[in-house]
Amino acid sequence: MKKNMGALDKVIRIIVGLGAAALVYYEVVTGMYSYVLLAITAIFILTSLVGFCPLYGIFGLNTCPAKSK
Repeated sequence: MKKNMGALDKVIRIIVGLGAAALVYYEVVTGMYSYVLLAITAIFILTSLVGFCPLYGIFGLNTCPAKSK
C-alpha cells in the first residue's frame, strides 16, 4: 500500500478525531449525529494510523513529501 499522507496531515486528523470524540463524550453532540460523528472520528483515526486515505487516491492528492533520488 502506497503512503500518501504526510506527518502534519496525520497529526491534524488525530487532533480533529479526538476533538470530535470529546464532543460526543461530553454530550455536546447527541442522538443520531453522535453516531455519525463517531464514524467520521473512527475513519480519521484509522486513516492517520495507516497513513493512507482512499479519497486521496481517487482525487490524486498526496501530502507525503516526495523523496529525492
